[in-house]
Amino acid sequence: MALLPLRVLAFILAAGVAAPALAQAPAVQPLGGAVVPGVCLLSREAIFANAKVGVAASARLQQLTQEAQAEVETDRKALDVDLKAYQAEQAKLTPVQRQAKEQALAPRVQAMQTKAQHRSREIEATREKALAQIATTAQPVIAQAYKAKSCGLLVDRNSVLGGNLANDLTPDVVKGLDATMSTISFNREILPAVATAASH
Repeated sequence: MALLPLRVLAFILAAGVAAPALAQAPAVQPLGGAVVPGVCLLSREAIFANAKVGVAASARLQQLTQEAQAEVETDRKALDVDLKAYQAEQAKLTPVQRQAKEQALAPRVQAMQTKAQHRSREIEATREKALAQIATTAQPVIAQAYKAKSCGLLVDRNSVLGGNLANDLTPDVVKGLDATMSTISFNREILPAVATAASH
């Protein structure tokens, strides 16, 4: 088994649970011009960021992320105590004793890193599932706004470099989604441990 240098162990301990965010793209500055009949715009990111259900989903994801981070942090603190103790006595140990200590610590560091990565994947899976649920609910609202504005083409607003944004459906969709679904409830997705082992 290859030994991990102490600086590598310390770096691994700095790894934590990543906190995914619901993307919020910068607003496109309109350049003006004539309204292009039948061409409508929509920003899914703005819908998720501004609709009540998107705000609720972001808050819940943040809570779940903090819980996962706290769980990993508990493991990290226990391991950190043992790593600091090893660091303090390292100079007094023989090479054989140092090797034995590092071999004892390495699997614990690996297990903690694996757990942190696994929790990150679970949080990301949770985010994707929540966004999919919101998107499914938003779809008929988008279709209704599309029909009401007599659209013939729907373009992602975030890919538009400029122009007349009068046919932006986003505010109407946010309003319609708020009337349909104002909150969402979900727990962290639990991914099988075999998926974690297989990914390494």
